[in-house]
Amino acid sequence: MAMSKTAKVLLIVGGIVLAVFLVAIIGIALLAESFGKPNIAENSVLVLKISGDLPDFSAEDPTARIFGIEPKTSFAGTLTQLRKAKVDTRIGGVLLDINFPGIGWGKADELRDAIAEFKSSGKPVYAYMEMGSNKEYYIATAADKIYLPPTGDLYIYGFAAQSQFYKGSLDKLGVQWEDVHVGKFKSANESFTRTDHSPEAREVVNAILDDYYGRVITAIAKDRKKSPEDVKAIIDNAPYNAVQAQQQNLIDGAKYRDEVYKEFKNALGYKESDELRTTSAGSYKEVTPESLGLNSGERIAVIFASGIITTGKSSDGSFGGAQTIGSDTIVKAVKDAADDSTIKAIVLRVDSGGGSALASDLMWHTLEYAKTKKPVVTSMGDVAASGGYYIAANSNKIVAEPSTVTGSIGVVLGRPVLGGFYDWLGISNEYITRGKNAGIFREDKKWTDEEREVFQRSANFFYWDNFVPKVAQGRGRTVEQIHEVAQGRVWTGAQAKEKGLVDEFGGLNRAIEIAKELAKLPADKDVKRVVFPAPQPFLASLFSNDEEATVSAKEKAQQDALVKALPEDLRKVFFYAPLFENLKRGETMAVLPYQFEVK
Repeated sequence: MAMSKTAKVLLIVGGIVLAVFLVAIIGIALLAESFGKPNIAENSVLVLKISGDLPDFSAEDPTARIFGIEPKTSFAGTLTQLRKAKVDTRIGGVLLDINFPGIGWGKADELRDAIAEFKSSGKPVYAYMEMGSNKEYYIATAADKIYLPPTGDLYIYGFAAQSQFYKGSLDKLGVQWEDVHVGKFKSANESFTRTDHSPEAREVVNAILDDYYGRVITAIAKDRKKSPEDVKAIIDNAPYNAVQAQQQNLIDGAKYRDEVYKEFKNALGYKESDELRTTSAGSYKEVTPESLGLNSGERIAVIFASGIITTGKSSDGSFGGAQTIGSDTIVKAVKDAADDSTIKAIVLRVDSGGGSALASDLMWHTLEYAKTKKPVVTSMGDVAASGGYYIAANSNKIVAEPSTVTGSIGVVLGRPVLGGFYDWLGISNEYITRGKNAGIFREDKKWTDEEREVFQRSANFFYWDNFVPKVAQGRGRTVEQIHEVAQGRVWTGAQAKEKGLVDEFGGLNRAIEIAKELAKLPADKDVKRVVFPAPQPFLASLFSNDEEATVSAKEKAQQDALVKALPEDLRKVFFYAPLFENLKRGETMAVLPYQFEVK
């Protein structure tokens, strides 16, 4: 039916009003941004909260704040705050307010590196905790001084690695789990097939604990001027209240926050009557790196790849869902950066335990193309294992922290068999098929020997014809040499460097320095870090016409809300939830062997 003249006029007028409204909102946001620039007082202390989720990257968008939406504080953003504060003459020192940050041991190493870099400016760094465990104290020891309130506690018991196993629950439900894998250490499905670790998995966990334990003892001994033997004895007699911790010289004072401020006043030469001038991290975000002479010069692309690897589009978690690495998103970002003549090098930041083998290979292929155009350097975060290592291996250089979890070069296919569960519910299934293997994906029966062989061939093909040869190519090794350190074995960054799987220790900042060297850019000149893909502005995402992306974001947010309602330990079973559909259709997985937490 044809639209009437009146309806057309109304439609045009409505469009104009909406456009004017959007322009007004953007104008107000930009005006508020220009007037809202913080006035940083001279000789002030930057208070950095090291707490919360701290995702690897979160886009900064001033217009989102107009709608009352504050972007998450990201780990990359925290590192940027320290870089700025180092060269900002108005900042006299930094107070680290540490409160159980949601980061792993690799990022704890990276944060300690960033603190050490800031201290090279001669400015003091103090750490304040109301209480702390191993990781919090490990971060704090990088500071000049550590303080707890008099009633605070320090829980440095040593290390424990927790893994959960669900076979007992599945047995009660009548659910069986079957899998095929390549690599004797590739134990991704042990959580569903066993009630404890296999000898191979236990060997790996013990090796990781030994590595972490030794490194933390060495760090505490060095920073607190003790012998390793003394530190071990202190750990064995933990916990300590603040007074006891000070007596053991684990901290520099049992003081309340206002008393710590007085310590800072003395260190910075304040008068007794002066108030300590502090700058919050939220305000300091508004100080751009460019205004301090940073982030300028030749352009280097930084591509963040965080979460489970899947096909399709990435999710950055901005709508509340989990972060995922979508092959479509990363492939486009890498290709765009490779084809952009103003980009001199690419730094891929990987923080992933893997996922879809297919998606990993699609990204690997595009990185192969990018290397023909310009240098590619990978920076590993807390974890870059299995599929995460697959894409990292195709770099000119790989940079990791000593505590990064990496390796896990192996593959697995698995699925639940629900026949017993269906029987329990009184559900029956009838399959009428054509073709020898037409029922290979039926959920109620285990694979026959012939069907299992089909999946085993698929796993063998990916491991022997793709994963291992491509890692060997990327690392300049033979297939035999890589197989020797592969087989699904997980390594710490320190162990991986010894095995030739990692080139250098360091974090994102070090990876960018290496990218500069490979691109033959002046070492004494800064570079402009350009994030690919460019973060989508809040208003653009709000009015996006990408129905698929919007629906996906809503679904992920609903799923995430459900998972968060569960007890913390039970949430781990849903860690690989984005991969369940891939598993159901028989897709090969390159995923970390198990989910365990080192505390």
